[in-house]
Amino acid sequence: MYNKFIFALPFLLFTLNLMGFEAMHEKTPVGEIKVLQLPARTALEANAGQSYFSENNGLFRTLFRYISKHDLSMTTPVEAEIEPGRMRFFVGGKDANKSRPTTDSVTVKELEPMQVLAIGIRGSYDEENFRENRDRLFRWIDEQTTYEPAGEPYAVYWDGPYIPWFLKRSEIHLPIRLSIQESETNQPIENP
Repeated sequence: MYNKFIFALPFLLFTLNLMGFEAMHEKTPVGEIKVLQLPARTALEANAGQSYFSENNGLFRTLFRYISKHDLSMTTPVEAEIEPGRMRFFVGGKDANKSRPTTDSVTVKELEPMQVLAIGIRGSYDEENFRENRDRLFRWIDEQTTYEPAGEPYAVYWDGPYIPWFLKRSEIHLPIRLSIQESETNQPIENP
């Protein structure tokens, strides 16, 4: 019996990972750094009074209770700001007309389209992995002149807690904008 379970486990995990979650955007391939244009979206946000990594999944549970109570589907990915800890779930297209009231523990926010620098990651959703890949994004942006940071980096998590750490996919996003030099270069030339 144990051998059958071990044999079936990879298939089960793969199937669970492909279940019908609506994605808010495409995954960034592991190890790649790329510029993404995120669409406008409706976020459900829970806040903590401490760092995200010292929070112990309380934000996830708060948001999961909220979507369960209001019959909203889970979407992917979820976003996590680090200092102070904040987590966001997103409302998918099929739930756009459902009730989503702001409560004492969850705030509903309309987010504008945004450009981010993203790095794809495989591995544990821990602070060390976050910091290492955040630093890679900062090194990348320091080495070029087209973009500059326009906010703080945050984590983007694609997989649930049932996925083993070595299969988990995540990203780090750094909001960006054209650098001052680049935006001045791209100004339209006025006719004299």
